[in-house]
Formats: sequence, structure tokens, C-alpha cells
Amino acid sequence: MIKRRKAPLADAELDITSFMNLMIVLVPVLLLSLVFAQIRVLNIQLPALTEQLLQQEMEQPQQLELAIYPDRLRLNYPAGEPLRVFELTEQGKLDFAALSLYLQDLKLTFQQKNIEKQDITILAPDELDYQTLVTAMDTVRSFKAVVAADVIDAELFPLISLGELPQEEGAE
Repeated sequence: MIKRRKAPLADAELDITSFMNLMIVLVPVLLLSLVFAQIRVLNIQLPALTEQLLQQEMEQPQQLELAIYPDRLRLNYPAGEPLRVFELTEQGKLDFAALSLYLQDLKLTFQQKNIEKQDITILAPDELDYQTLVTAMDTVRSFKAVVAADVIDAELFPLISLGELPQEEGAE
């Protein structure tokens, strides 16, 4: 029997110029689209159940609350007792800058008294717009501070709970 030998195949060259052209266009497009596709996650806590709420009040009756009204912000500590009221600014907007400064002082006071407070409840009406709620959450969560020539987010009250503003208080 005669054996036939196959002729050795010549090394084929890969033509990757079209692939390289695709990568040259695709990589910058993907890098630019990353900036627009950022997803932020805001962690919030659901309100406690009634039994757990009663138990928690017995253990820790000092709850910090921020009530958002259309014409003012009211900080309550302990819950229900007004600590400070922030009226509208001259531009007719809620004064989140003054709230942030006051919360920074309050956090420092808590630290000096060895009170470890990291939670706050935001009470908002049903008709509150989304941007105002997010601004309030960002304001109570942290503030910009300069440390060693770097701007960092310093922590205020990162554990945020949301609640509905009671109707009788909203009518005030």
C-alpha cells in the first residue's frame, strides 16, 4: 500500500487590521459611556415593626429625627421634641447648608458626651419631590471635609430610616 504524505500547510498570516480598527473605536466609546452609566445605591432601613419599635424605645428612647416641611426643616431630638428649626433661605429654598453645619456641631457634641449616634429618621410628606429627599439624605449622611489637603466625605449619621410625616404636624 502506498502512503500518501500530505503537503505541509503554509503558515497563514492573520489579518487583524479590521479587528484593530474596531478596538481603536470601541475602547474610547466604552470608556466614555462608563461615566454616564454610574449607579448609586443609597442604603436605607425600613421602619421597625410595632413590637420592635416599643422594645427599641425602652432600650434607646433618644431618636434623632429630621422633619421636612414645604417651608422649613425641623430637627427633633429626642423624637417629637424640636431641637432646631431651619427656615427657607433668601432664594426660597430649604436651608440644607445650615442643617449640615448644625449636624456637624451636634455630632461633635455627641462624641464629647460619649454618645455613639449613627442613625437618623427622615420624616417626609407624601408630595415631597425626589431631589429634595435625596439632598436631605446626602446632607445627613456626610459632609465634605479637608484632611491633609484632600477633600473627603466625613461621616455624620449614615444609618438613615425613612418615615411619613404625620398629618397633624404637617398642618401646622
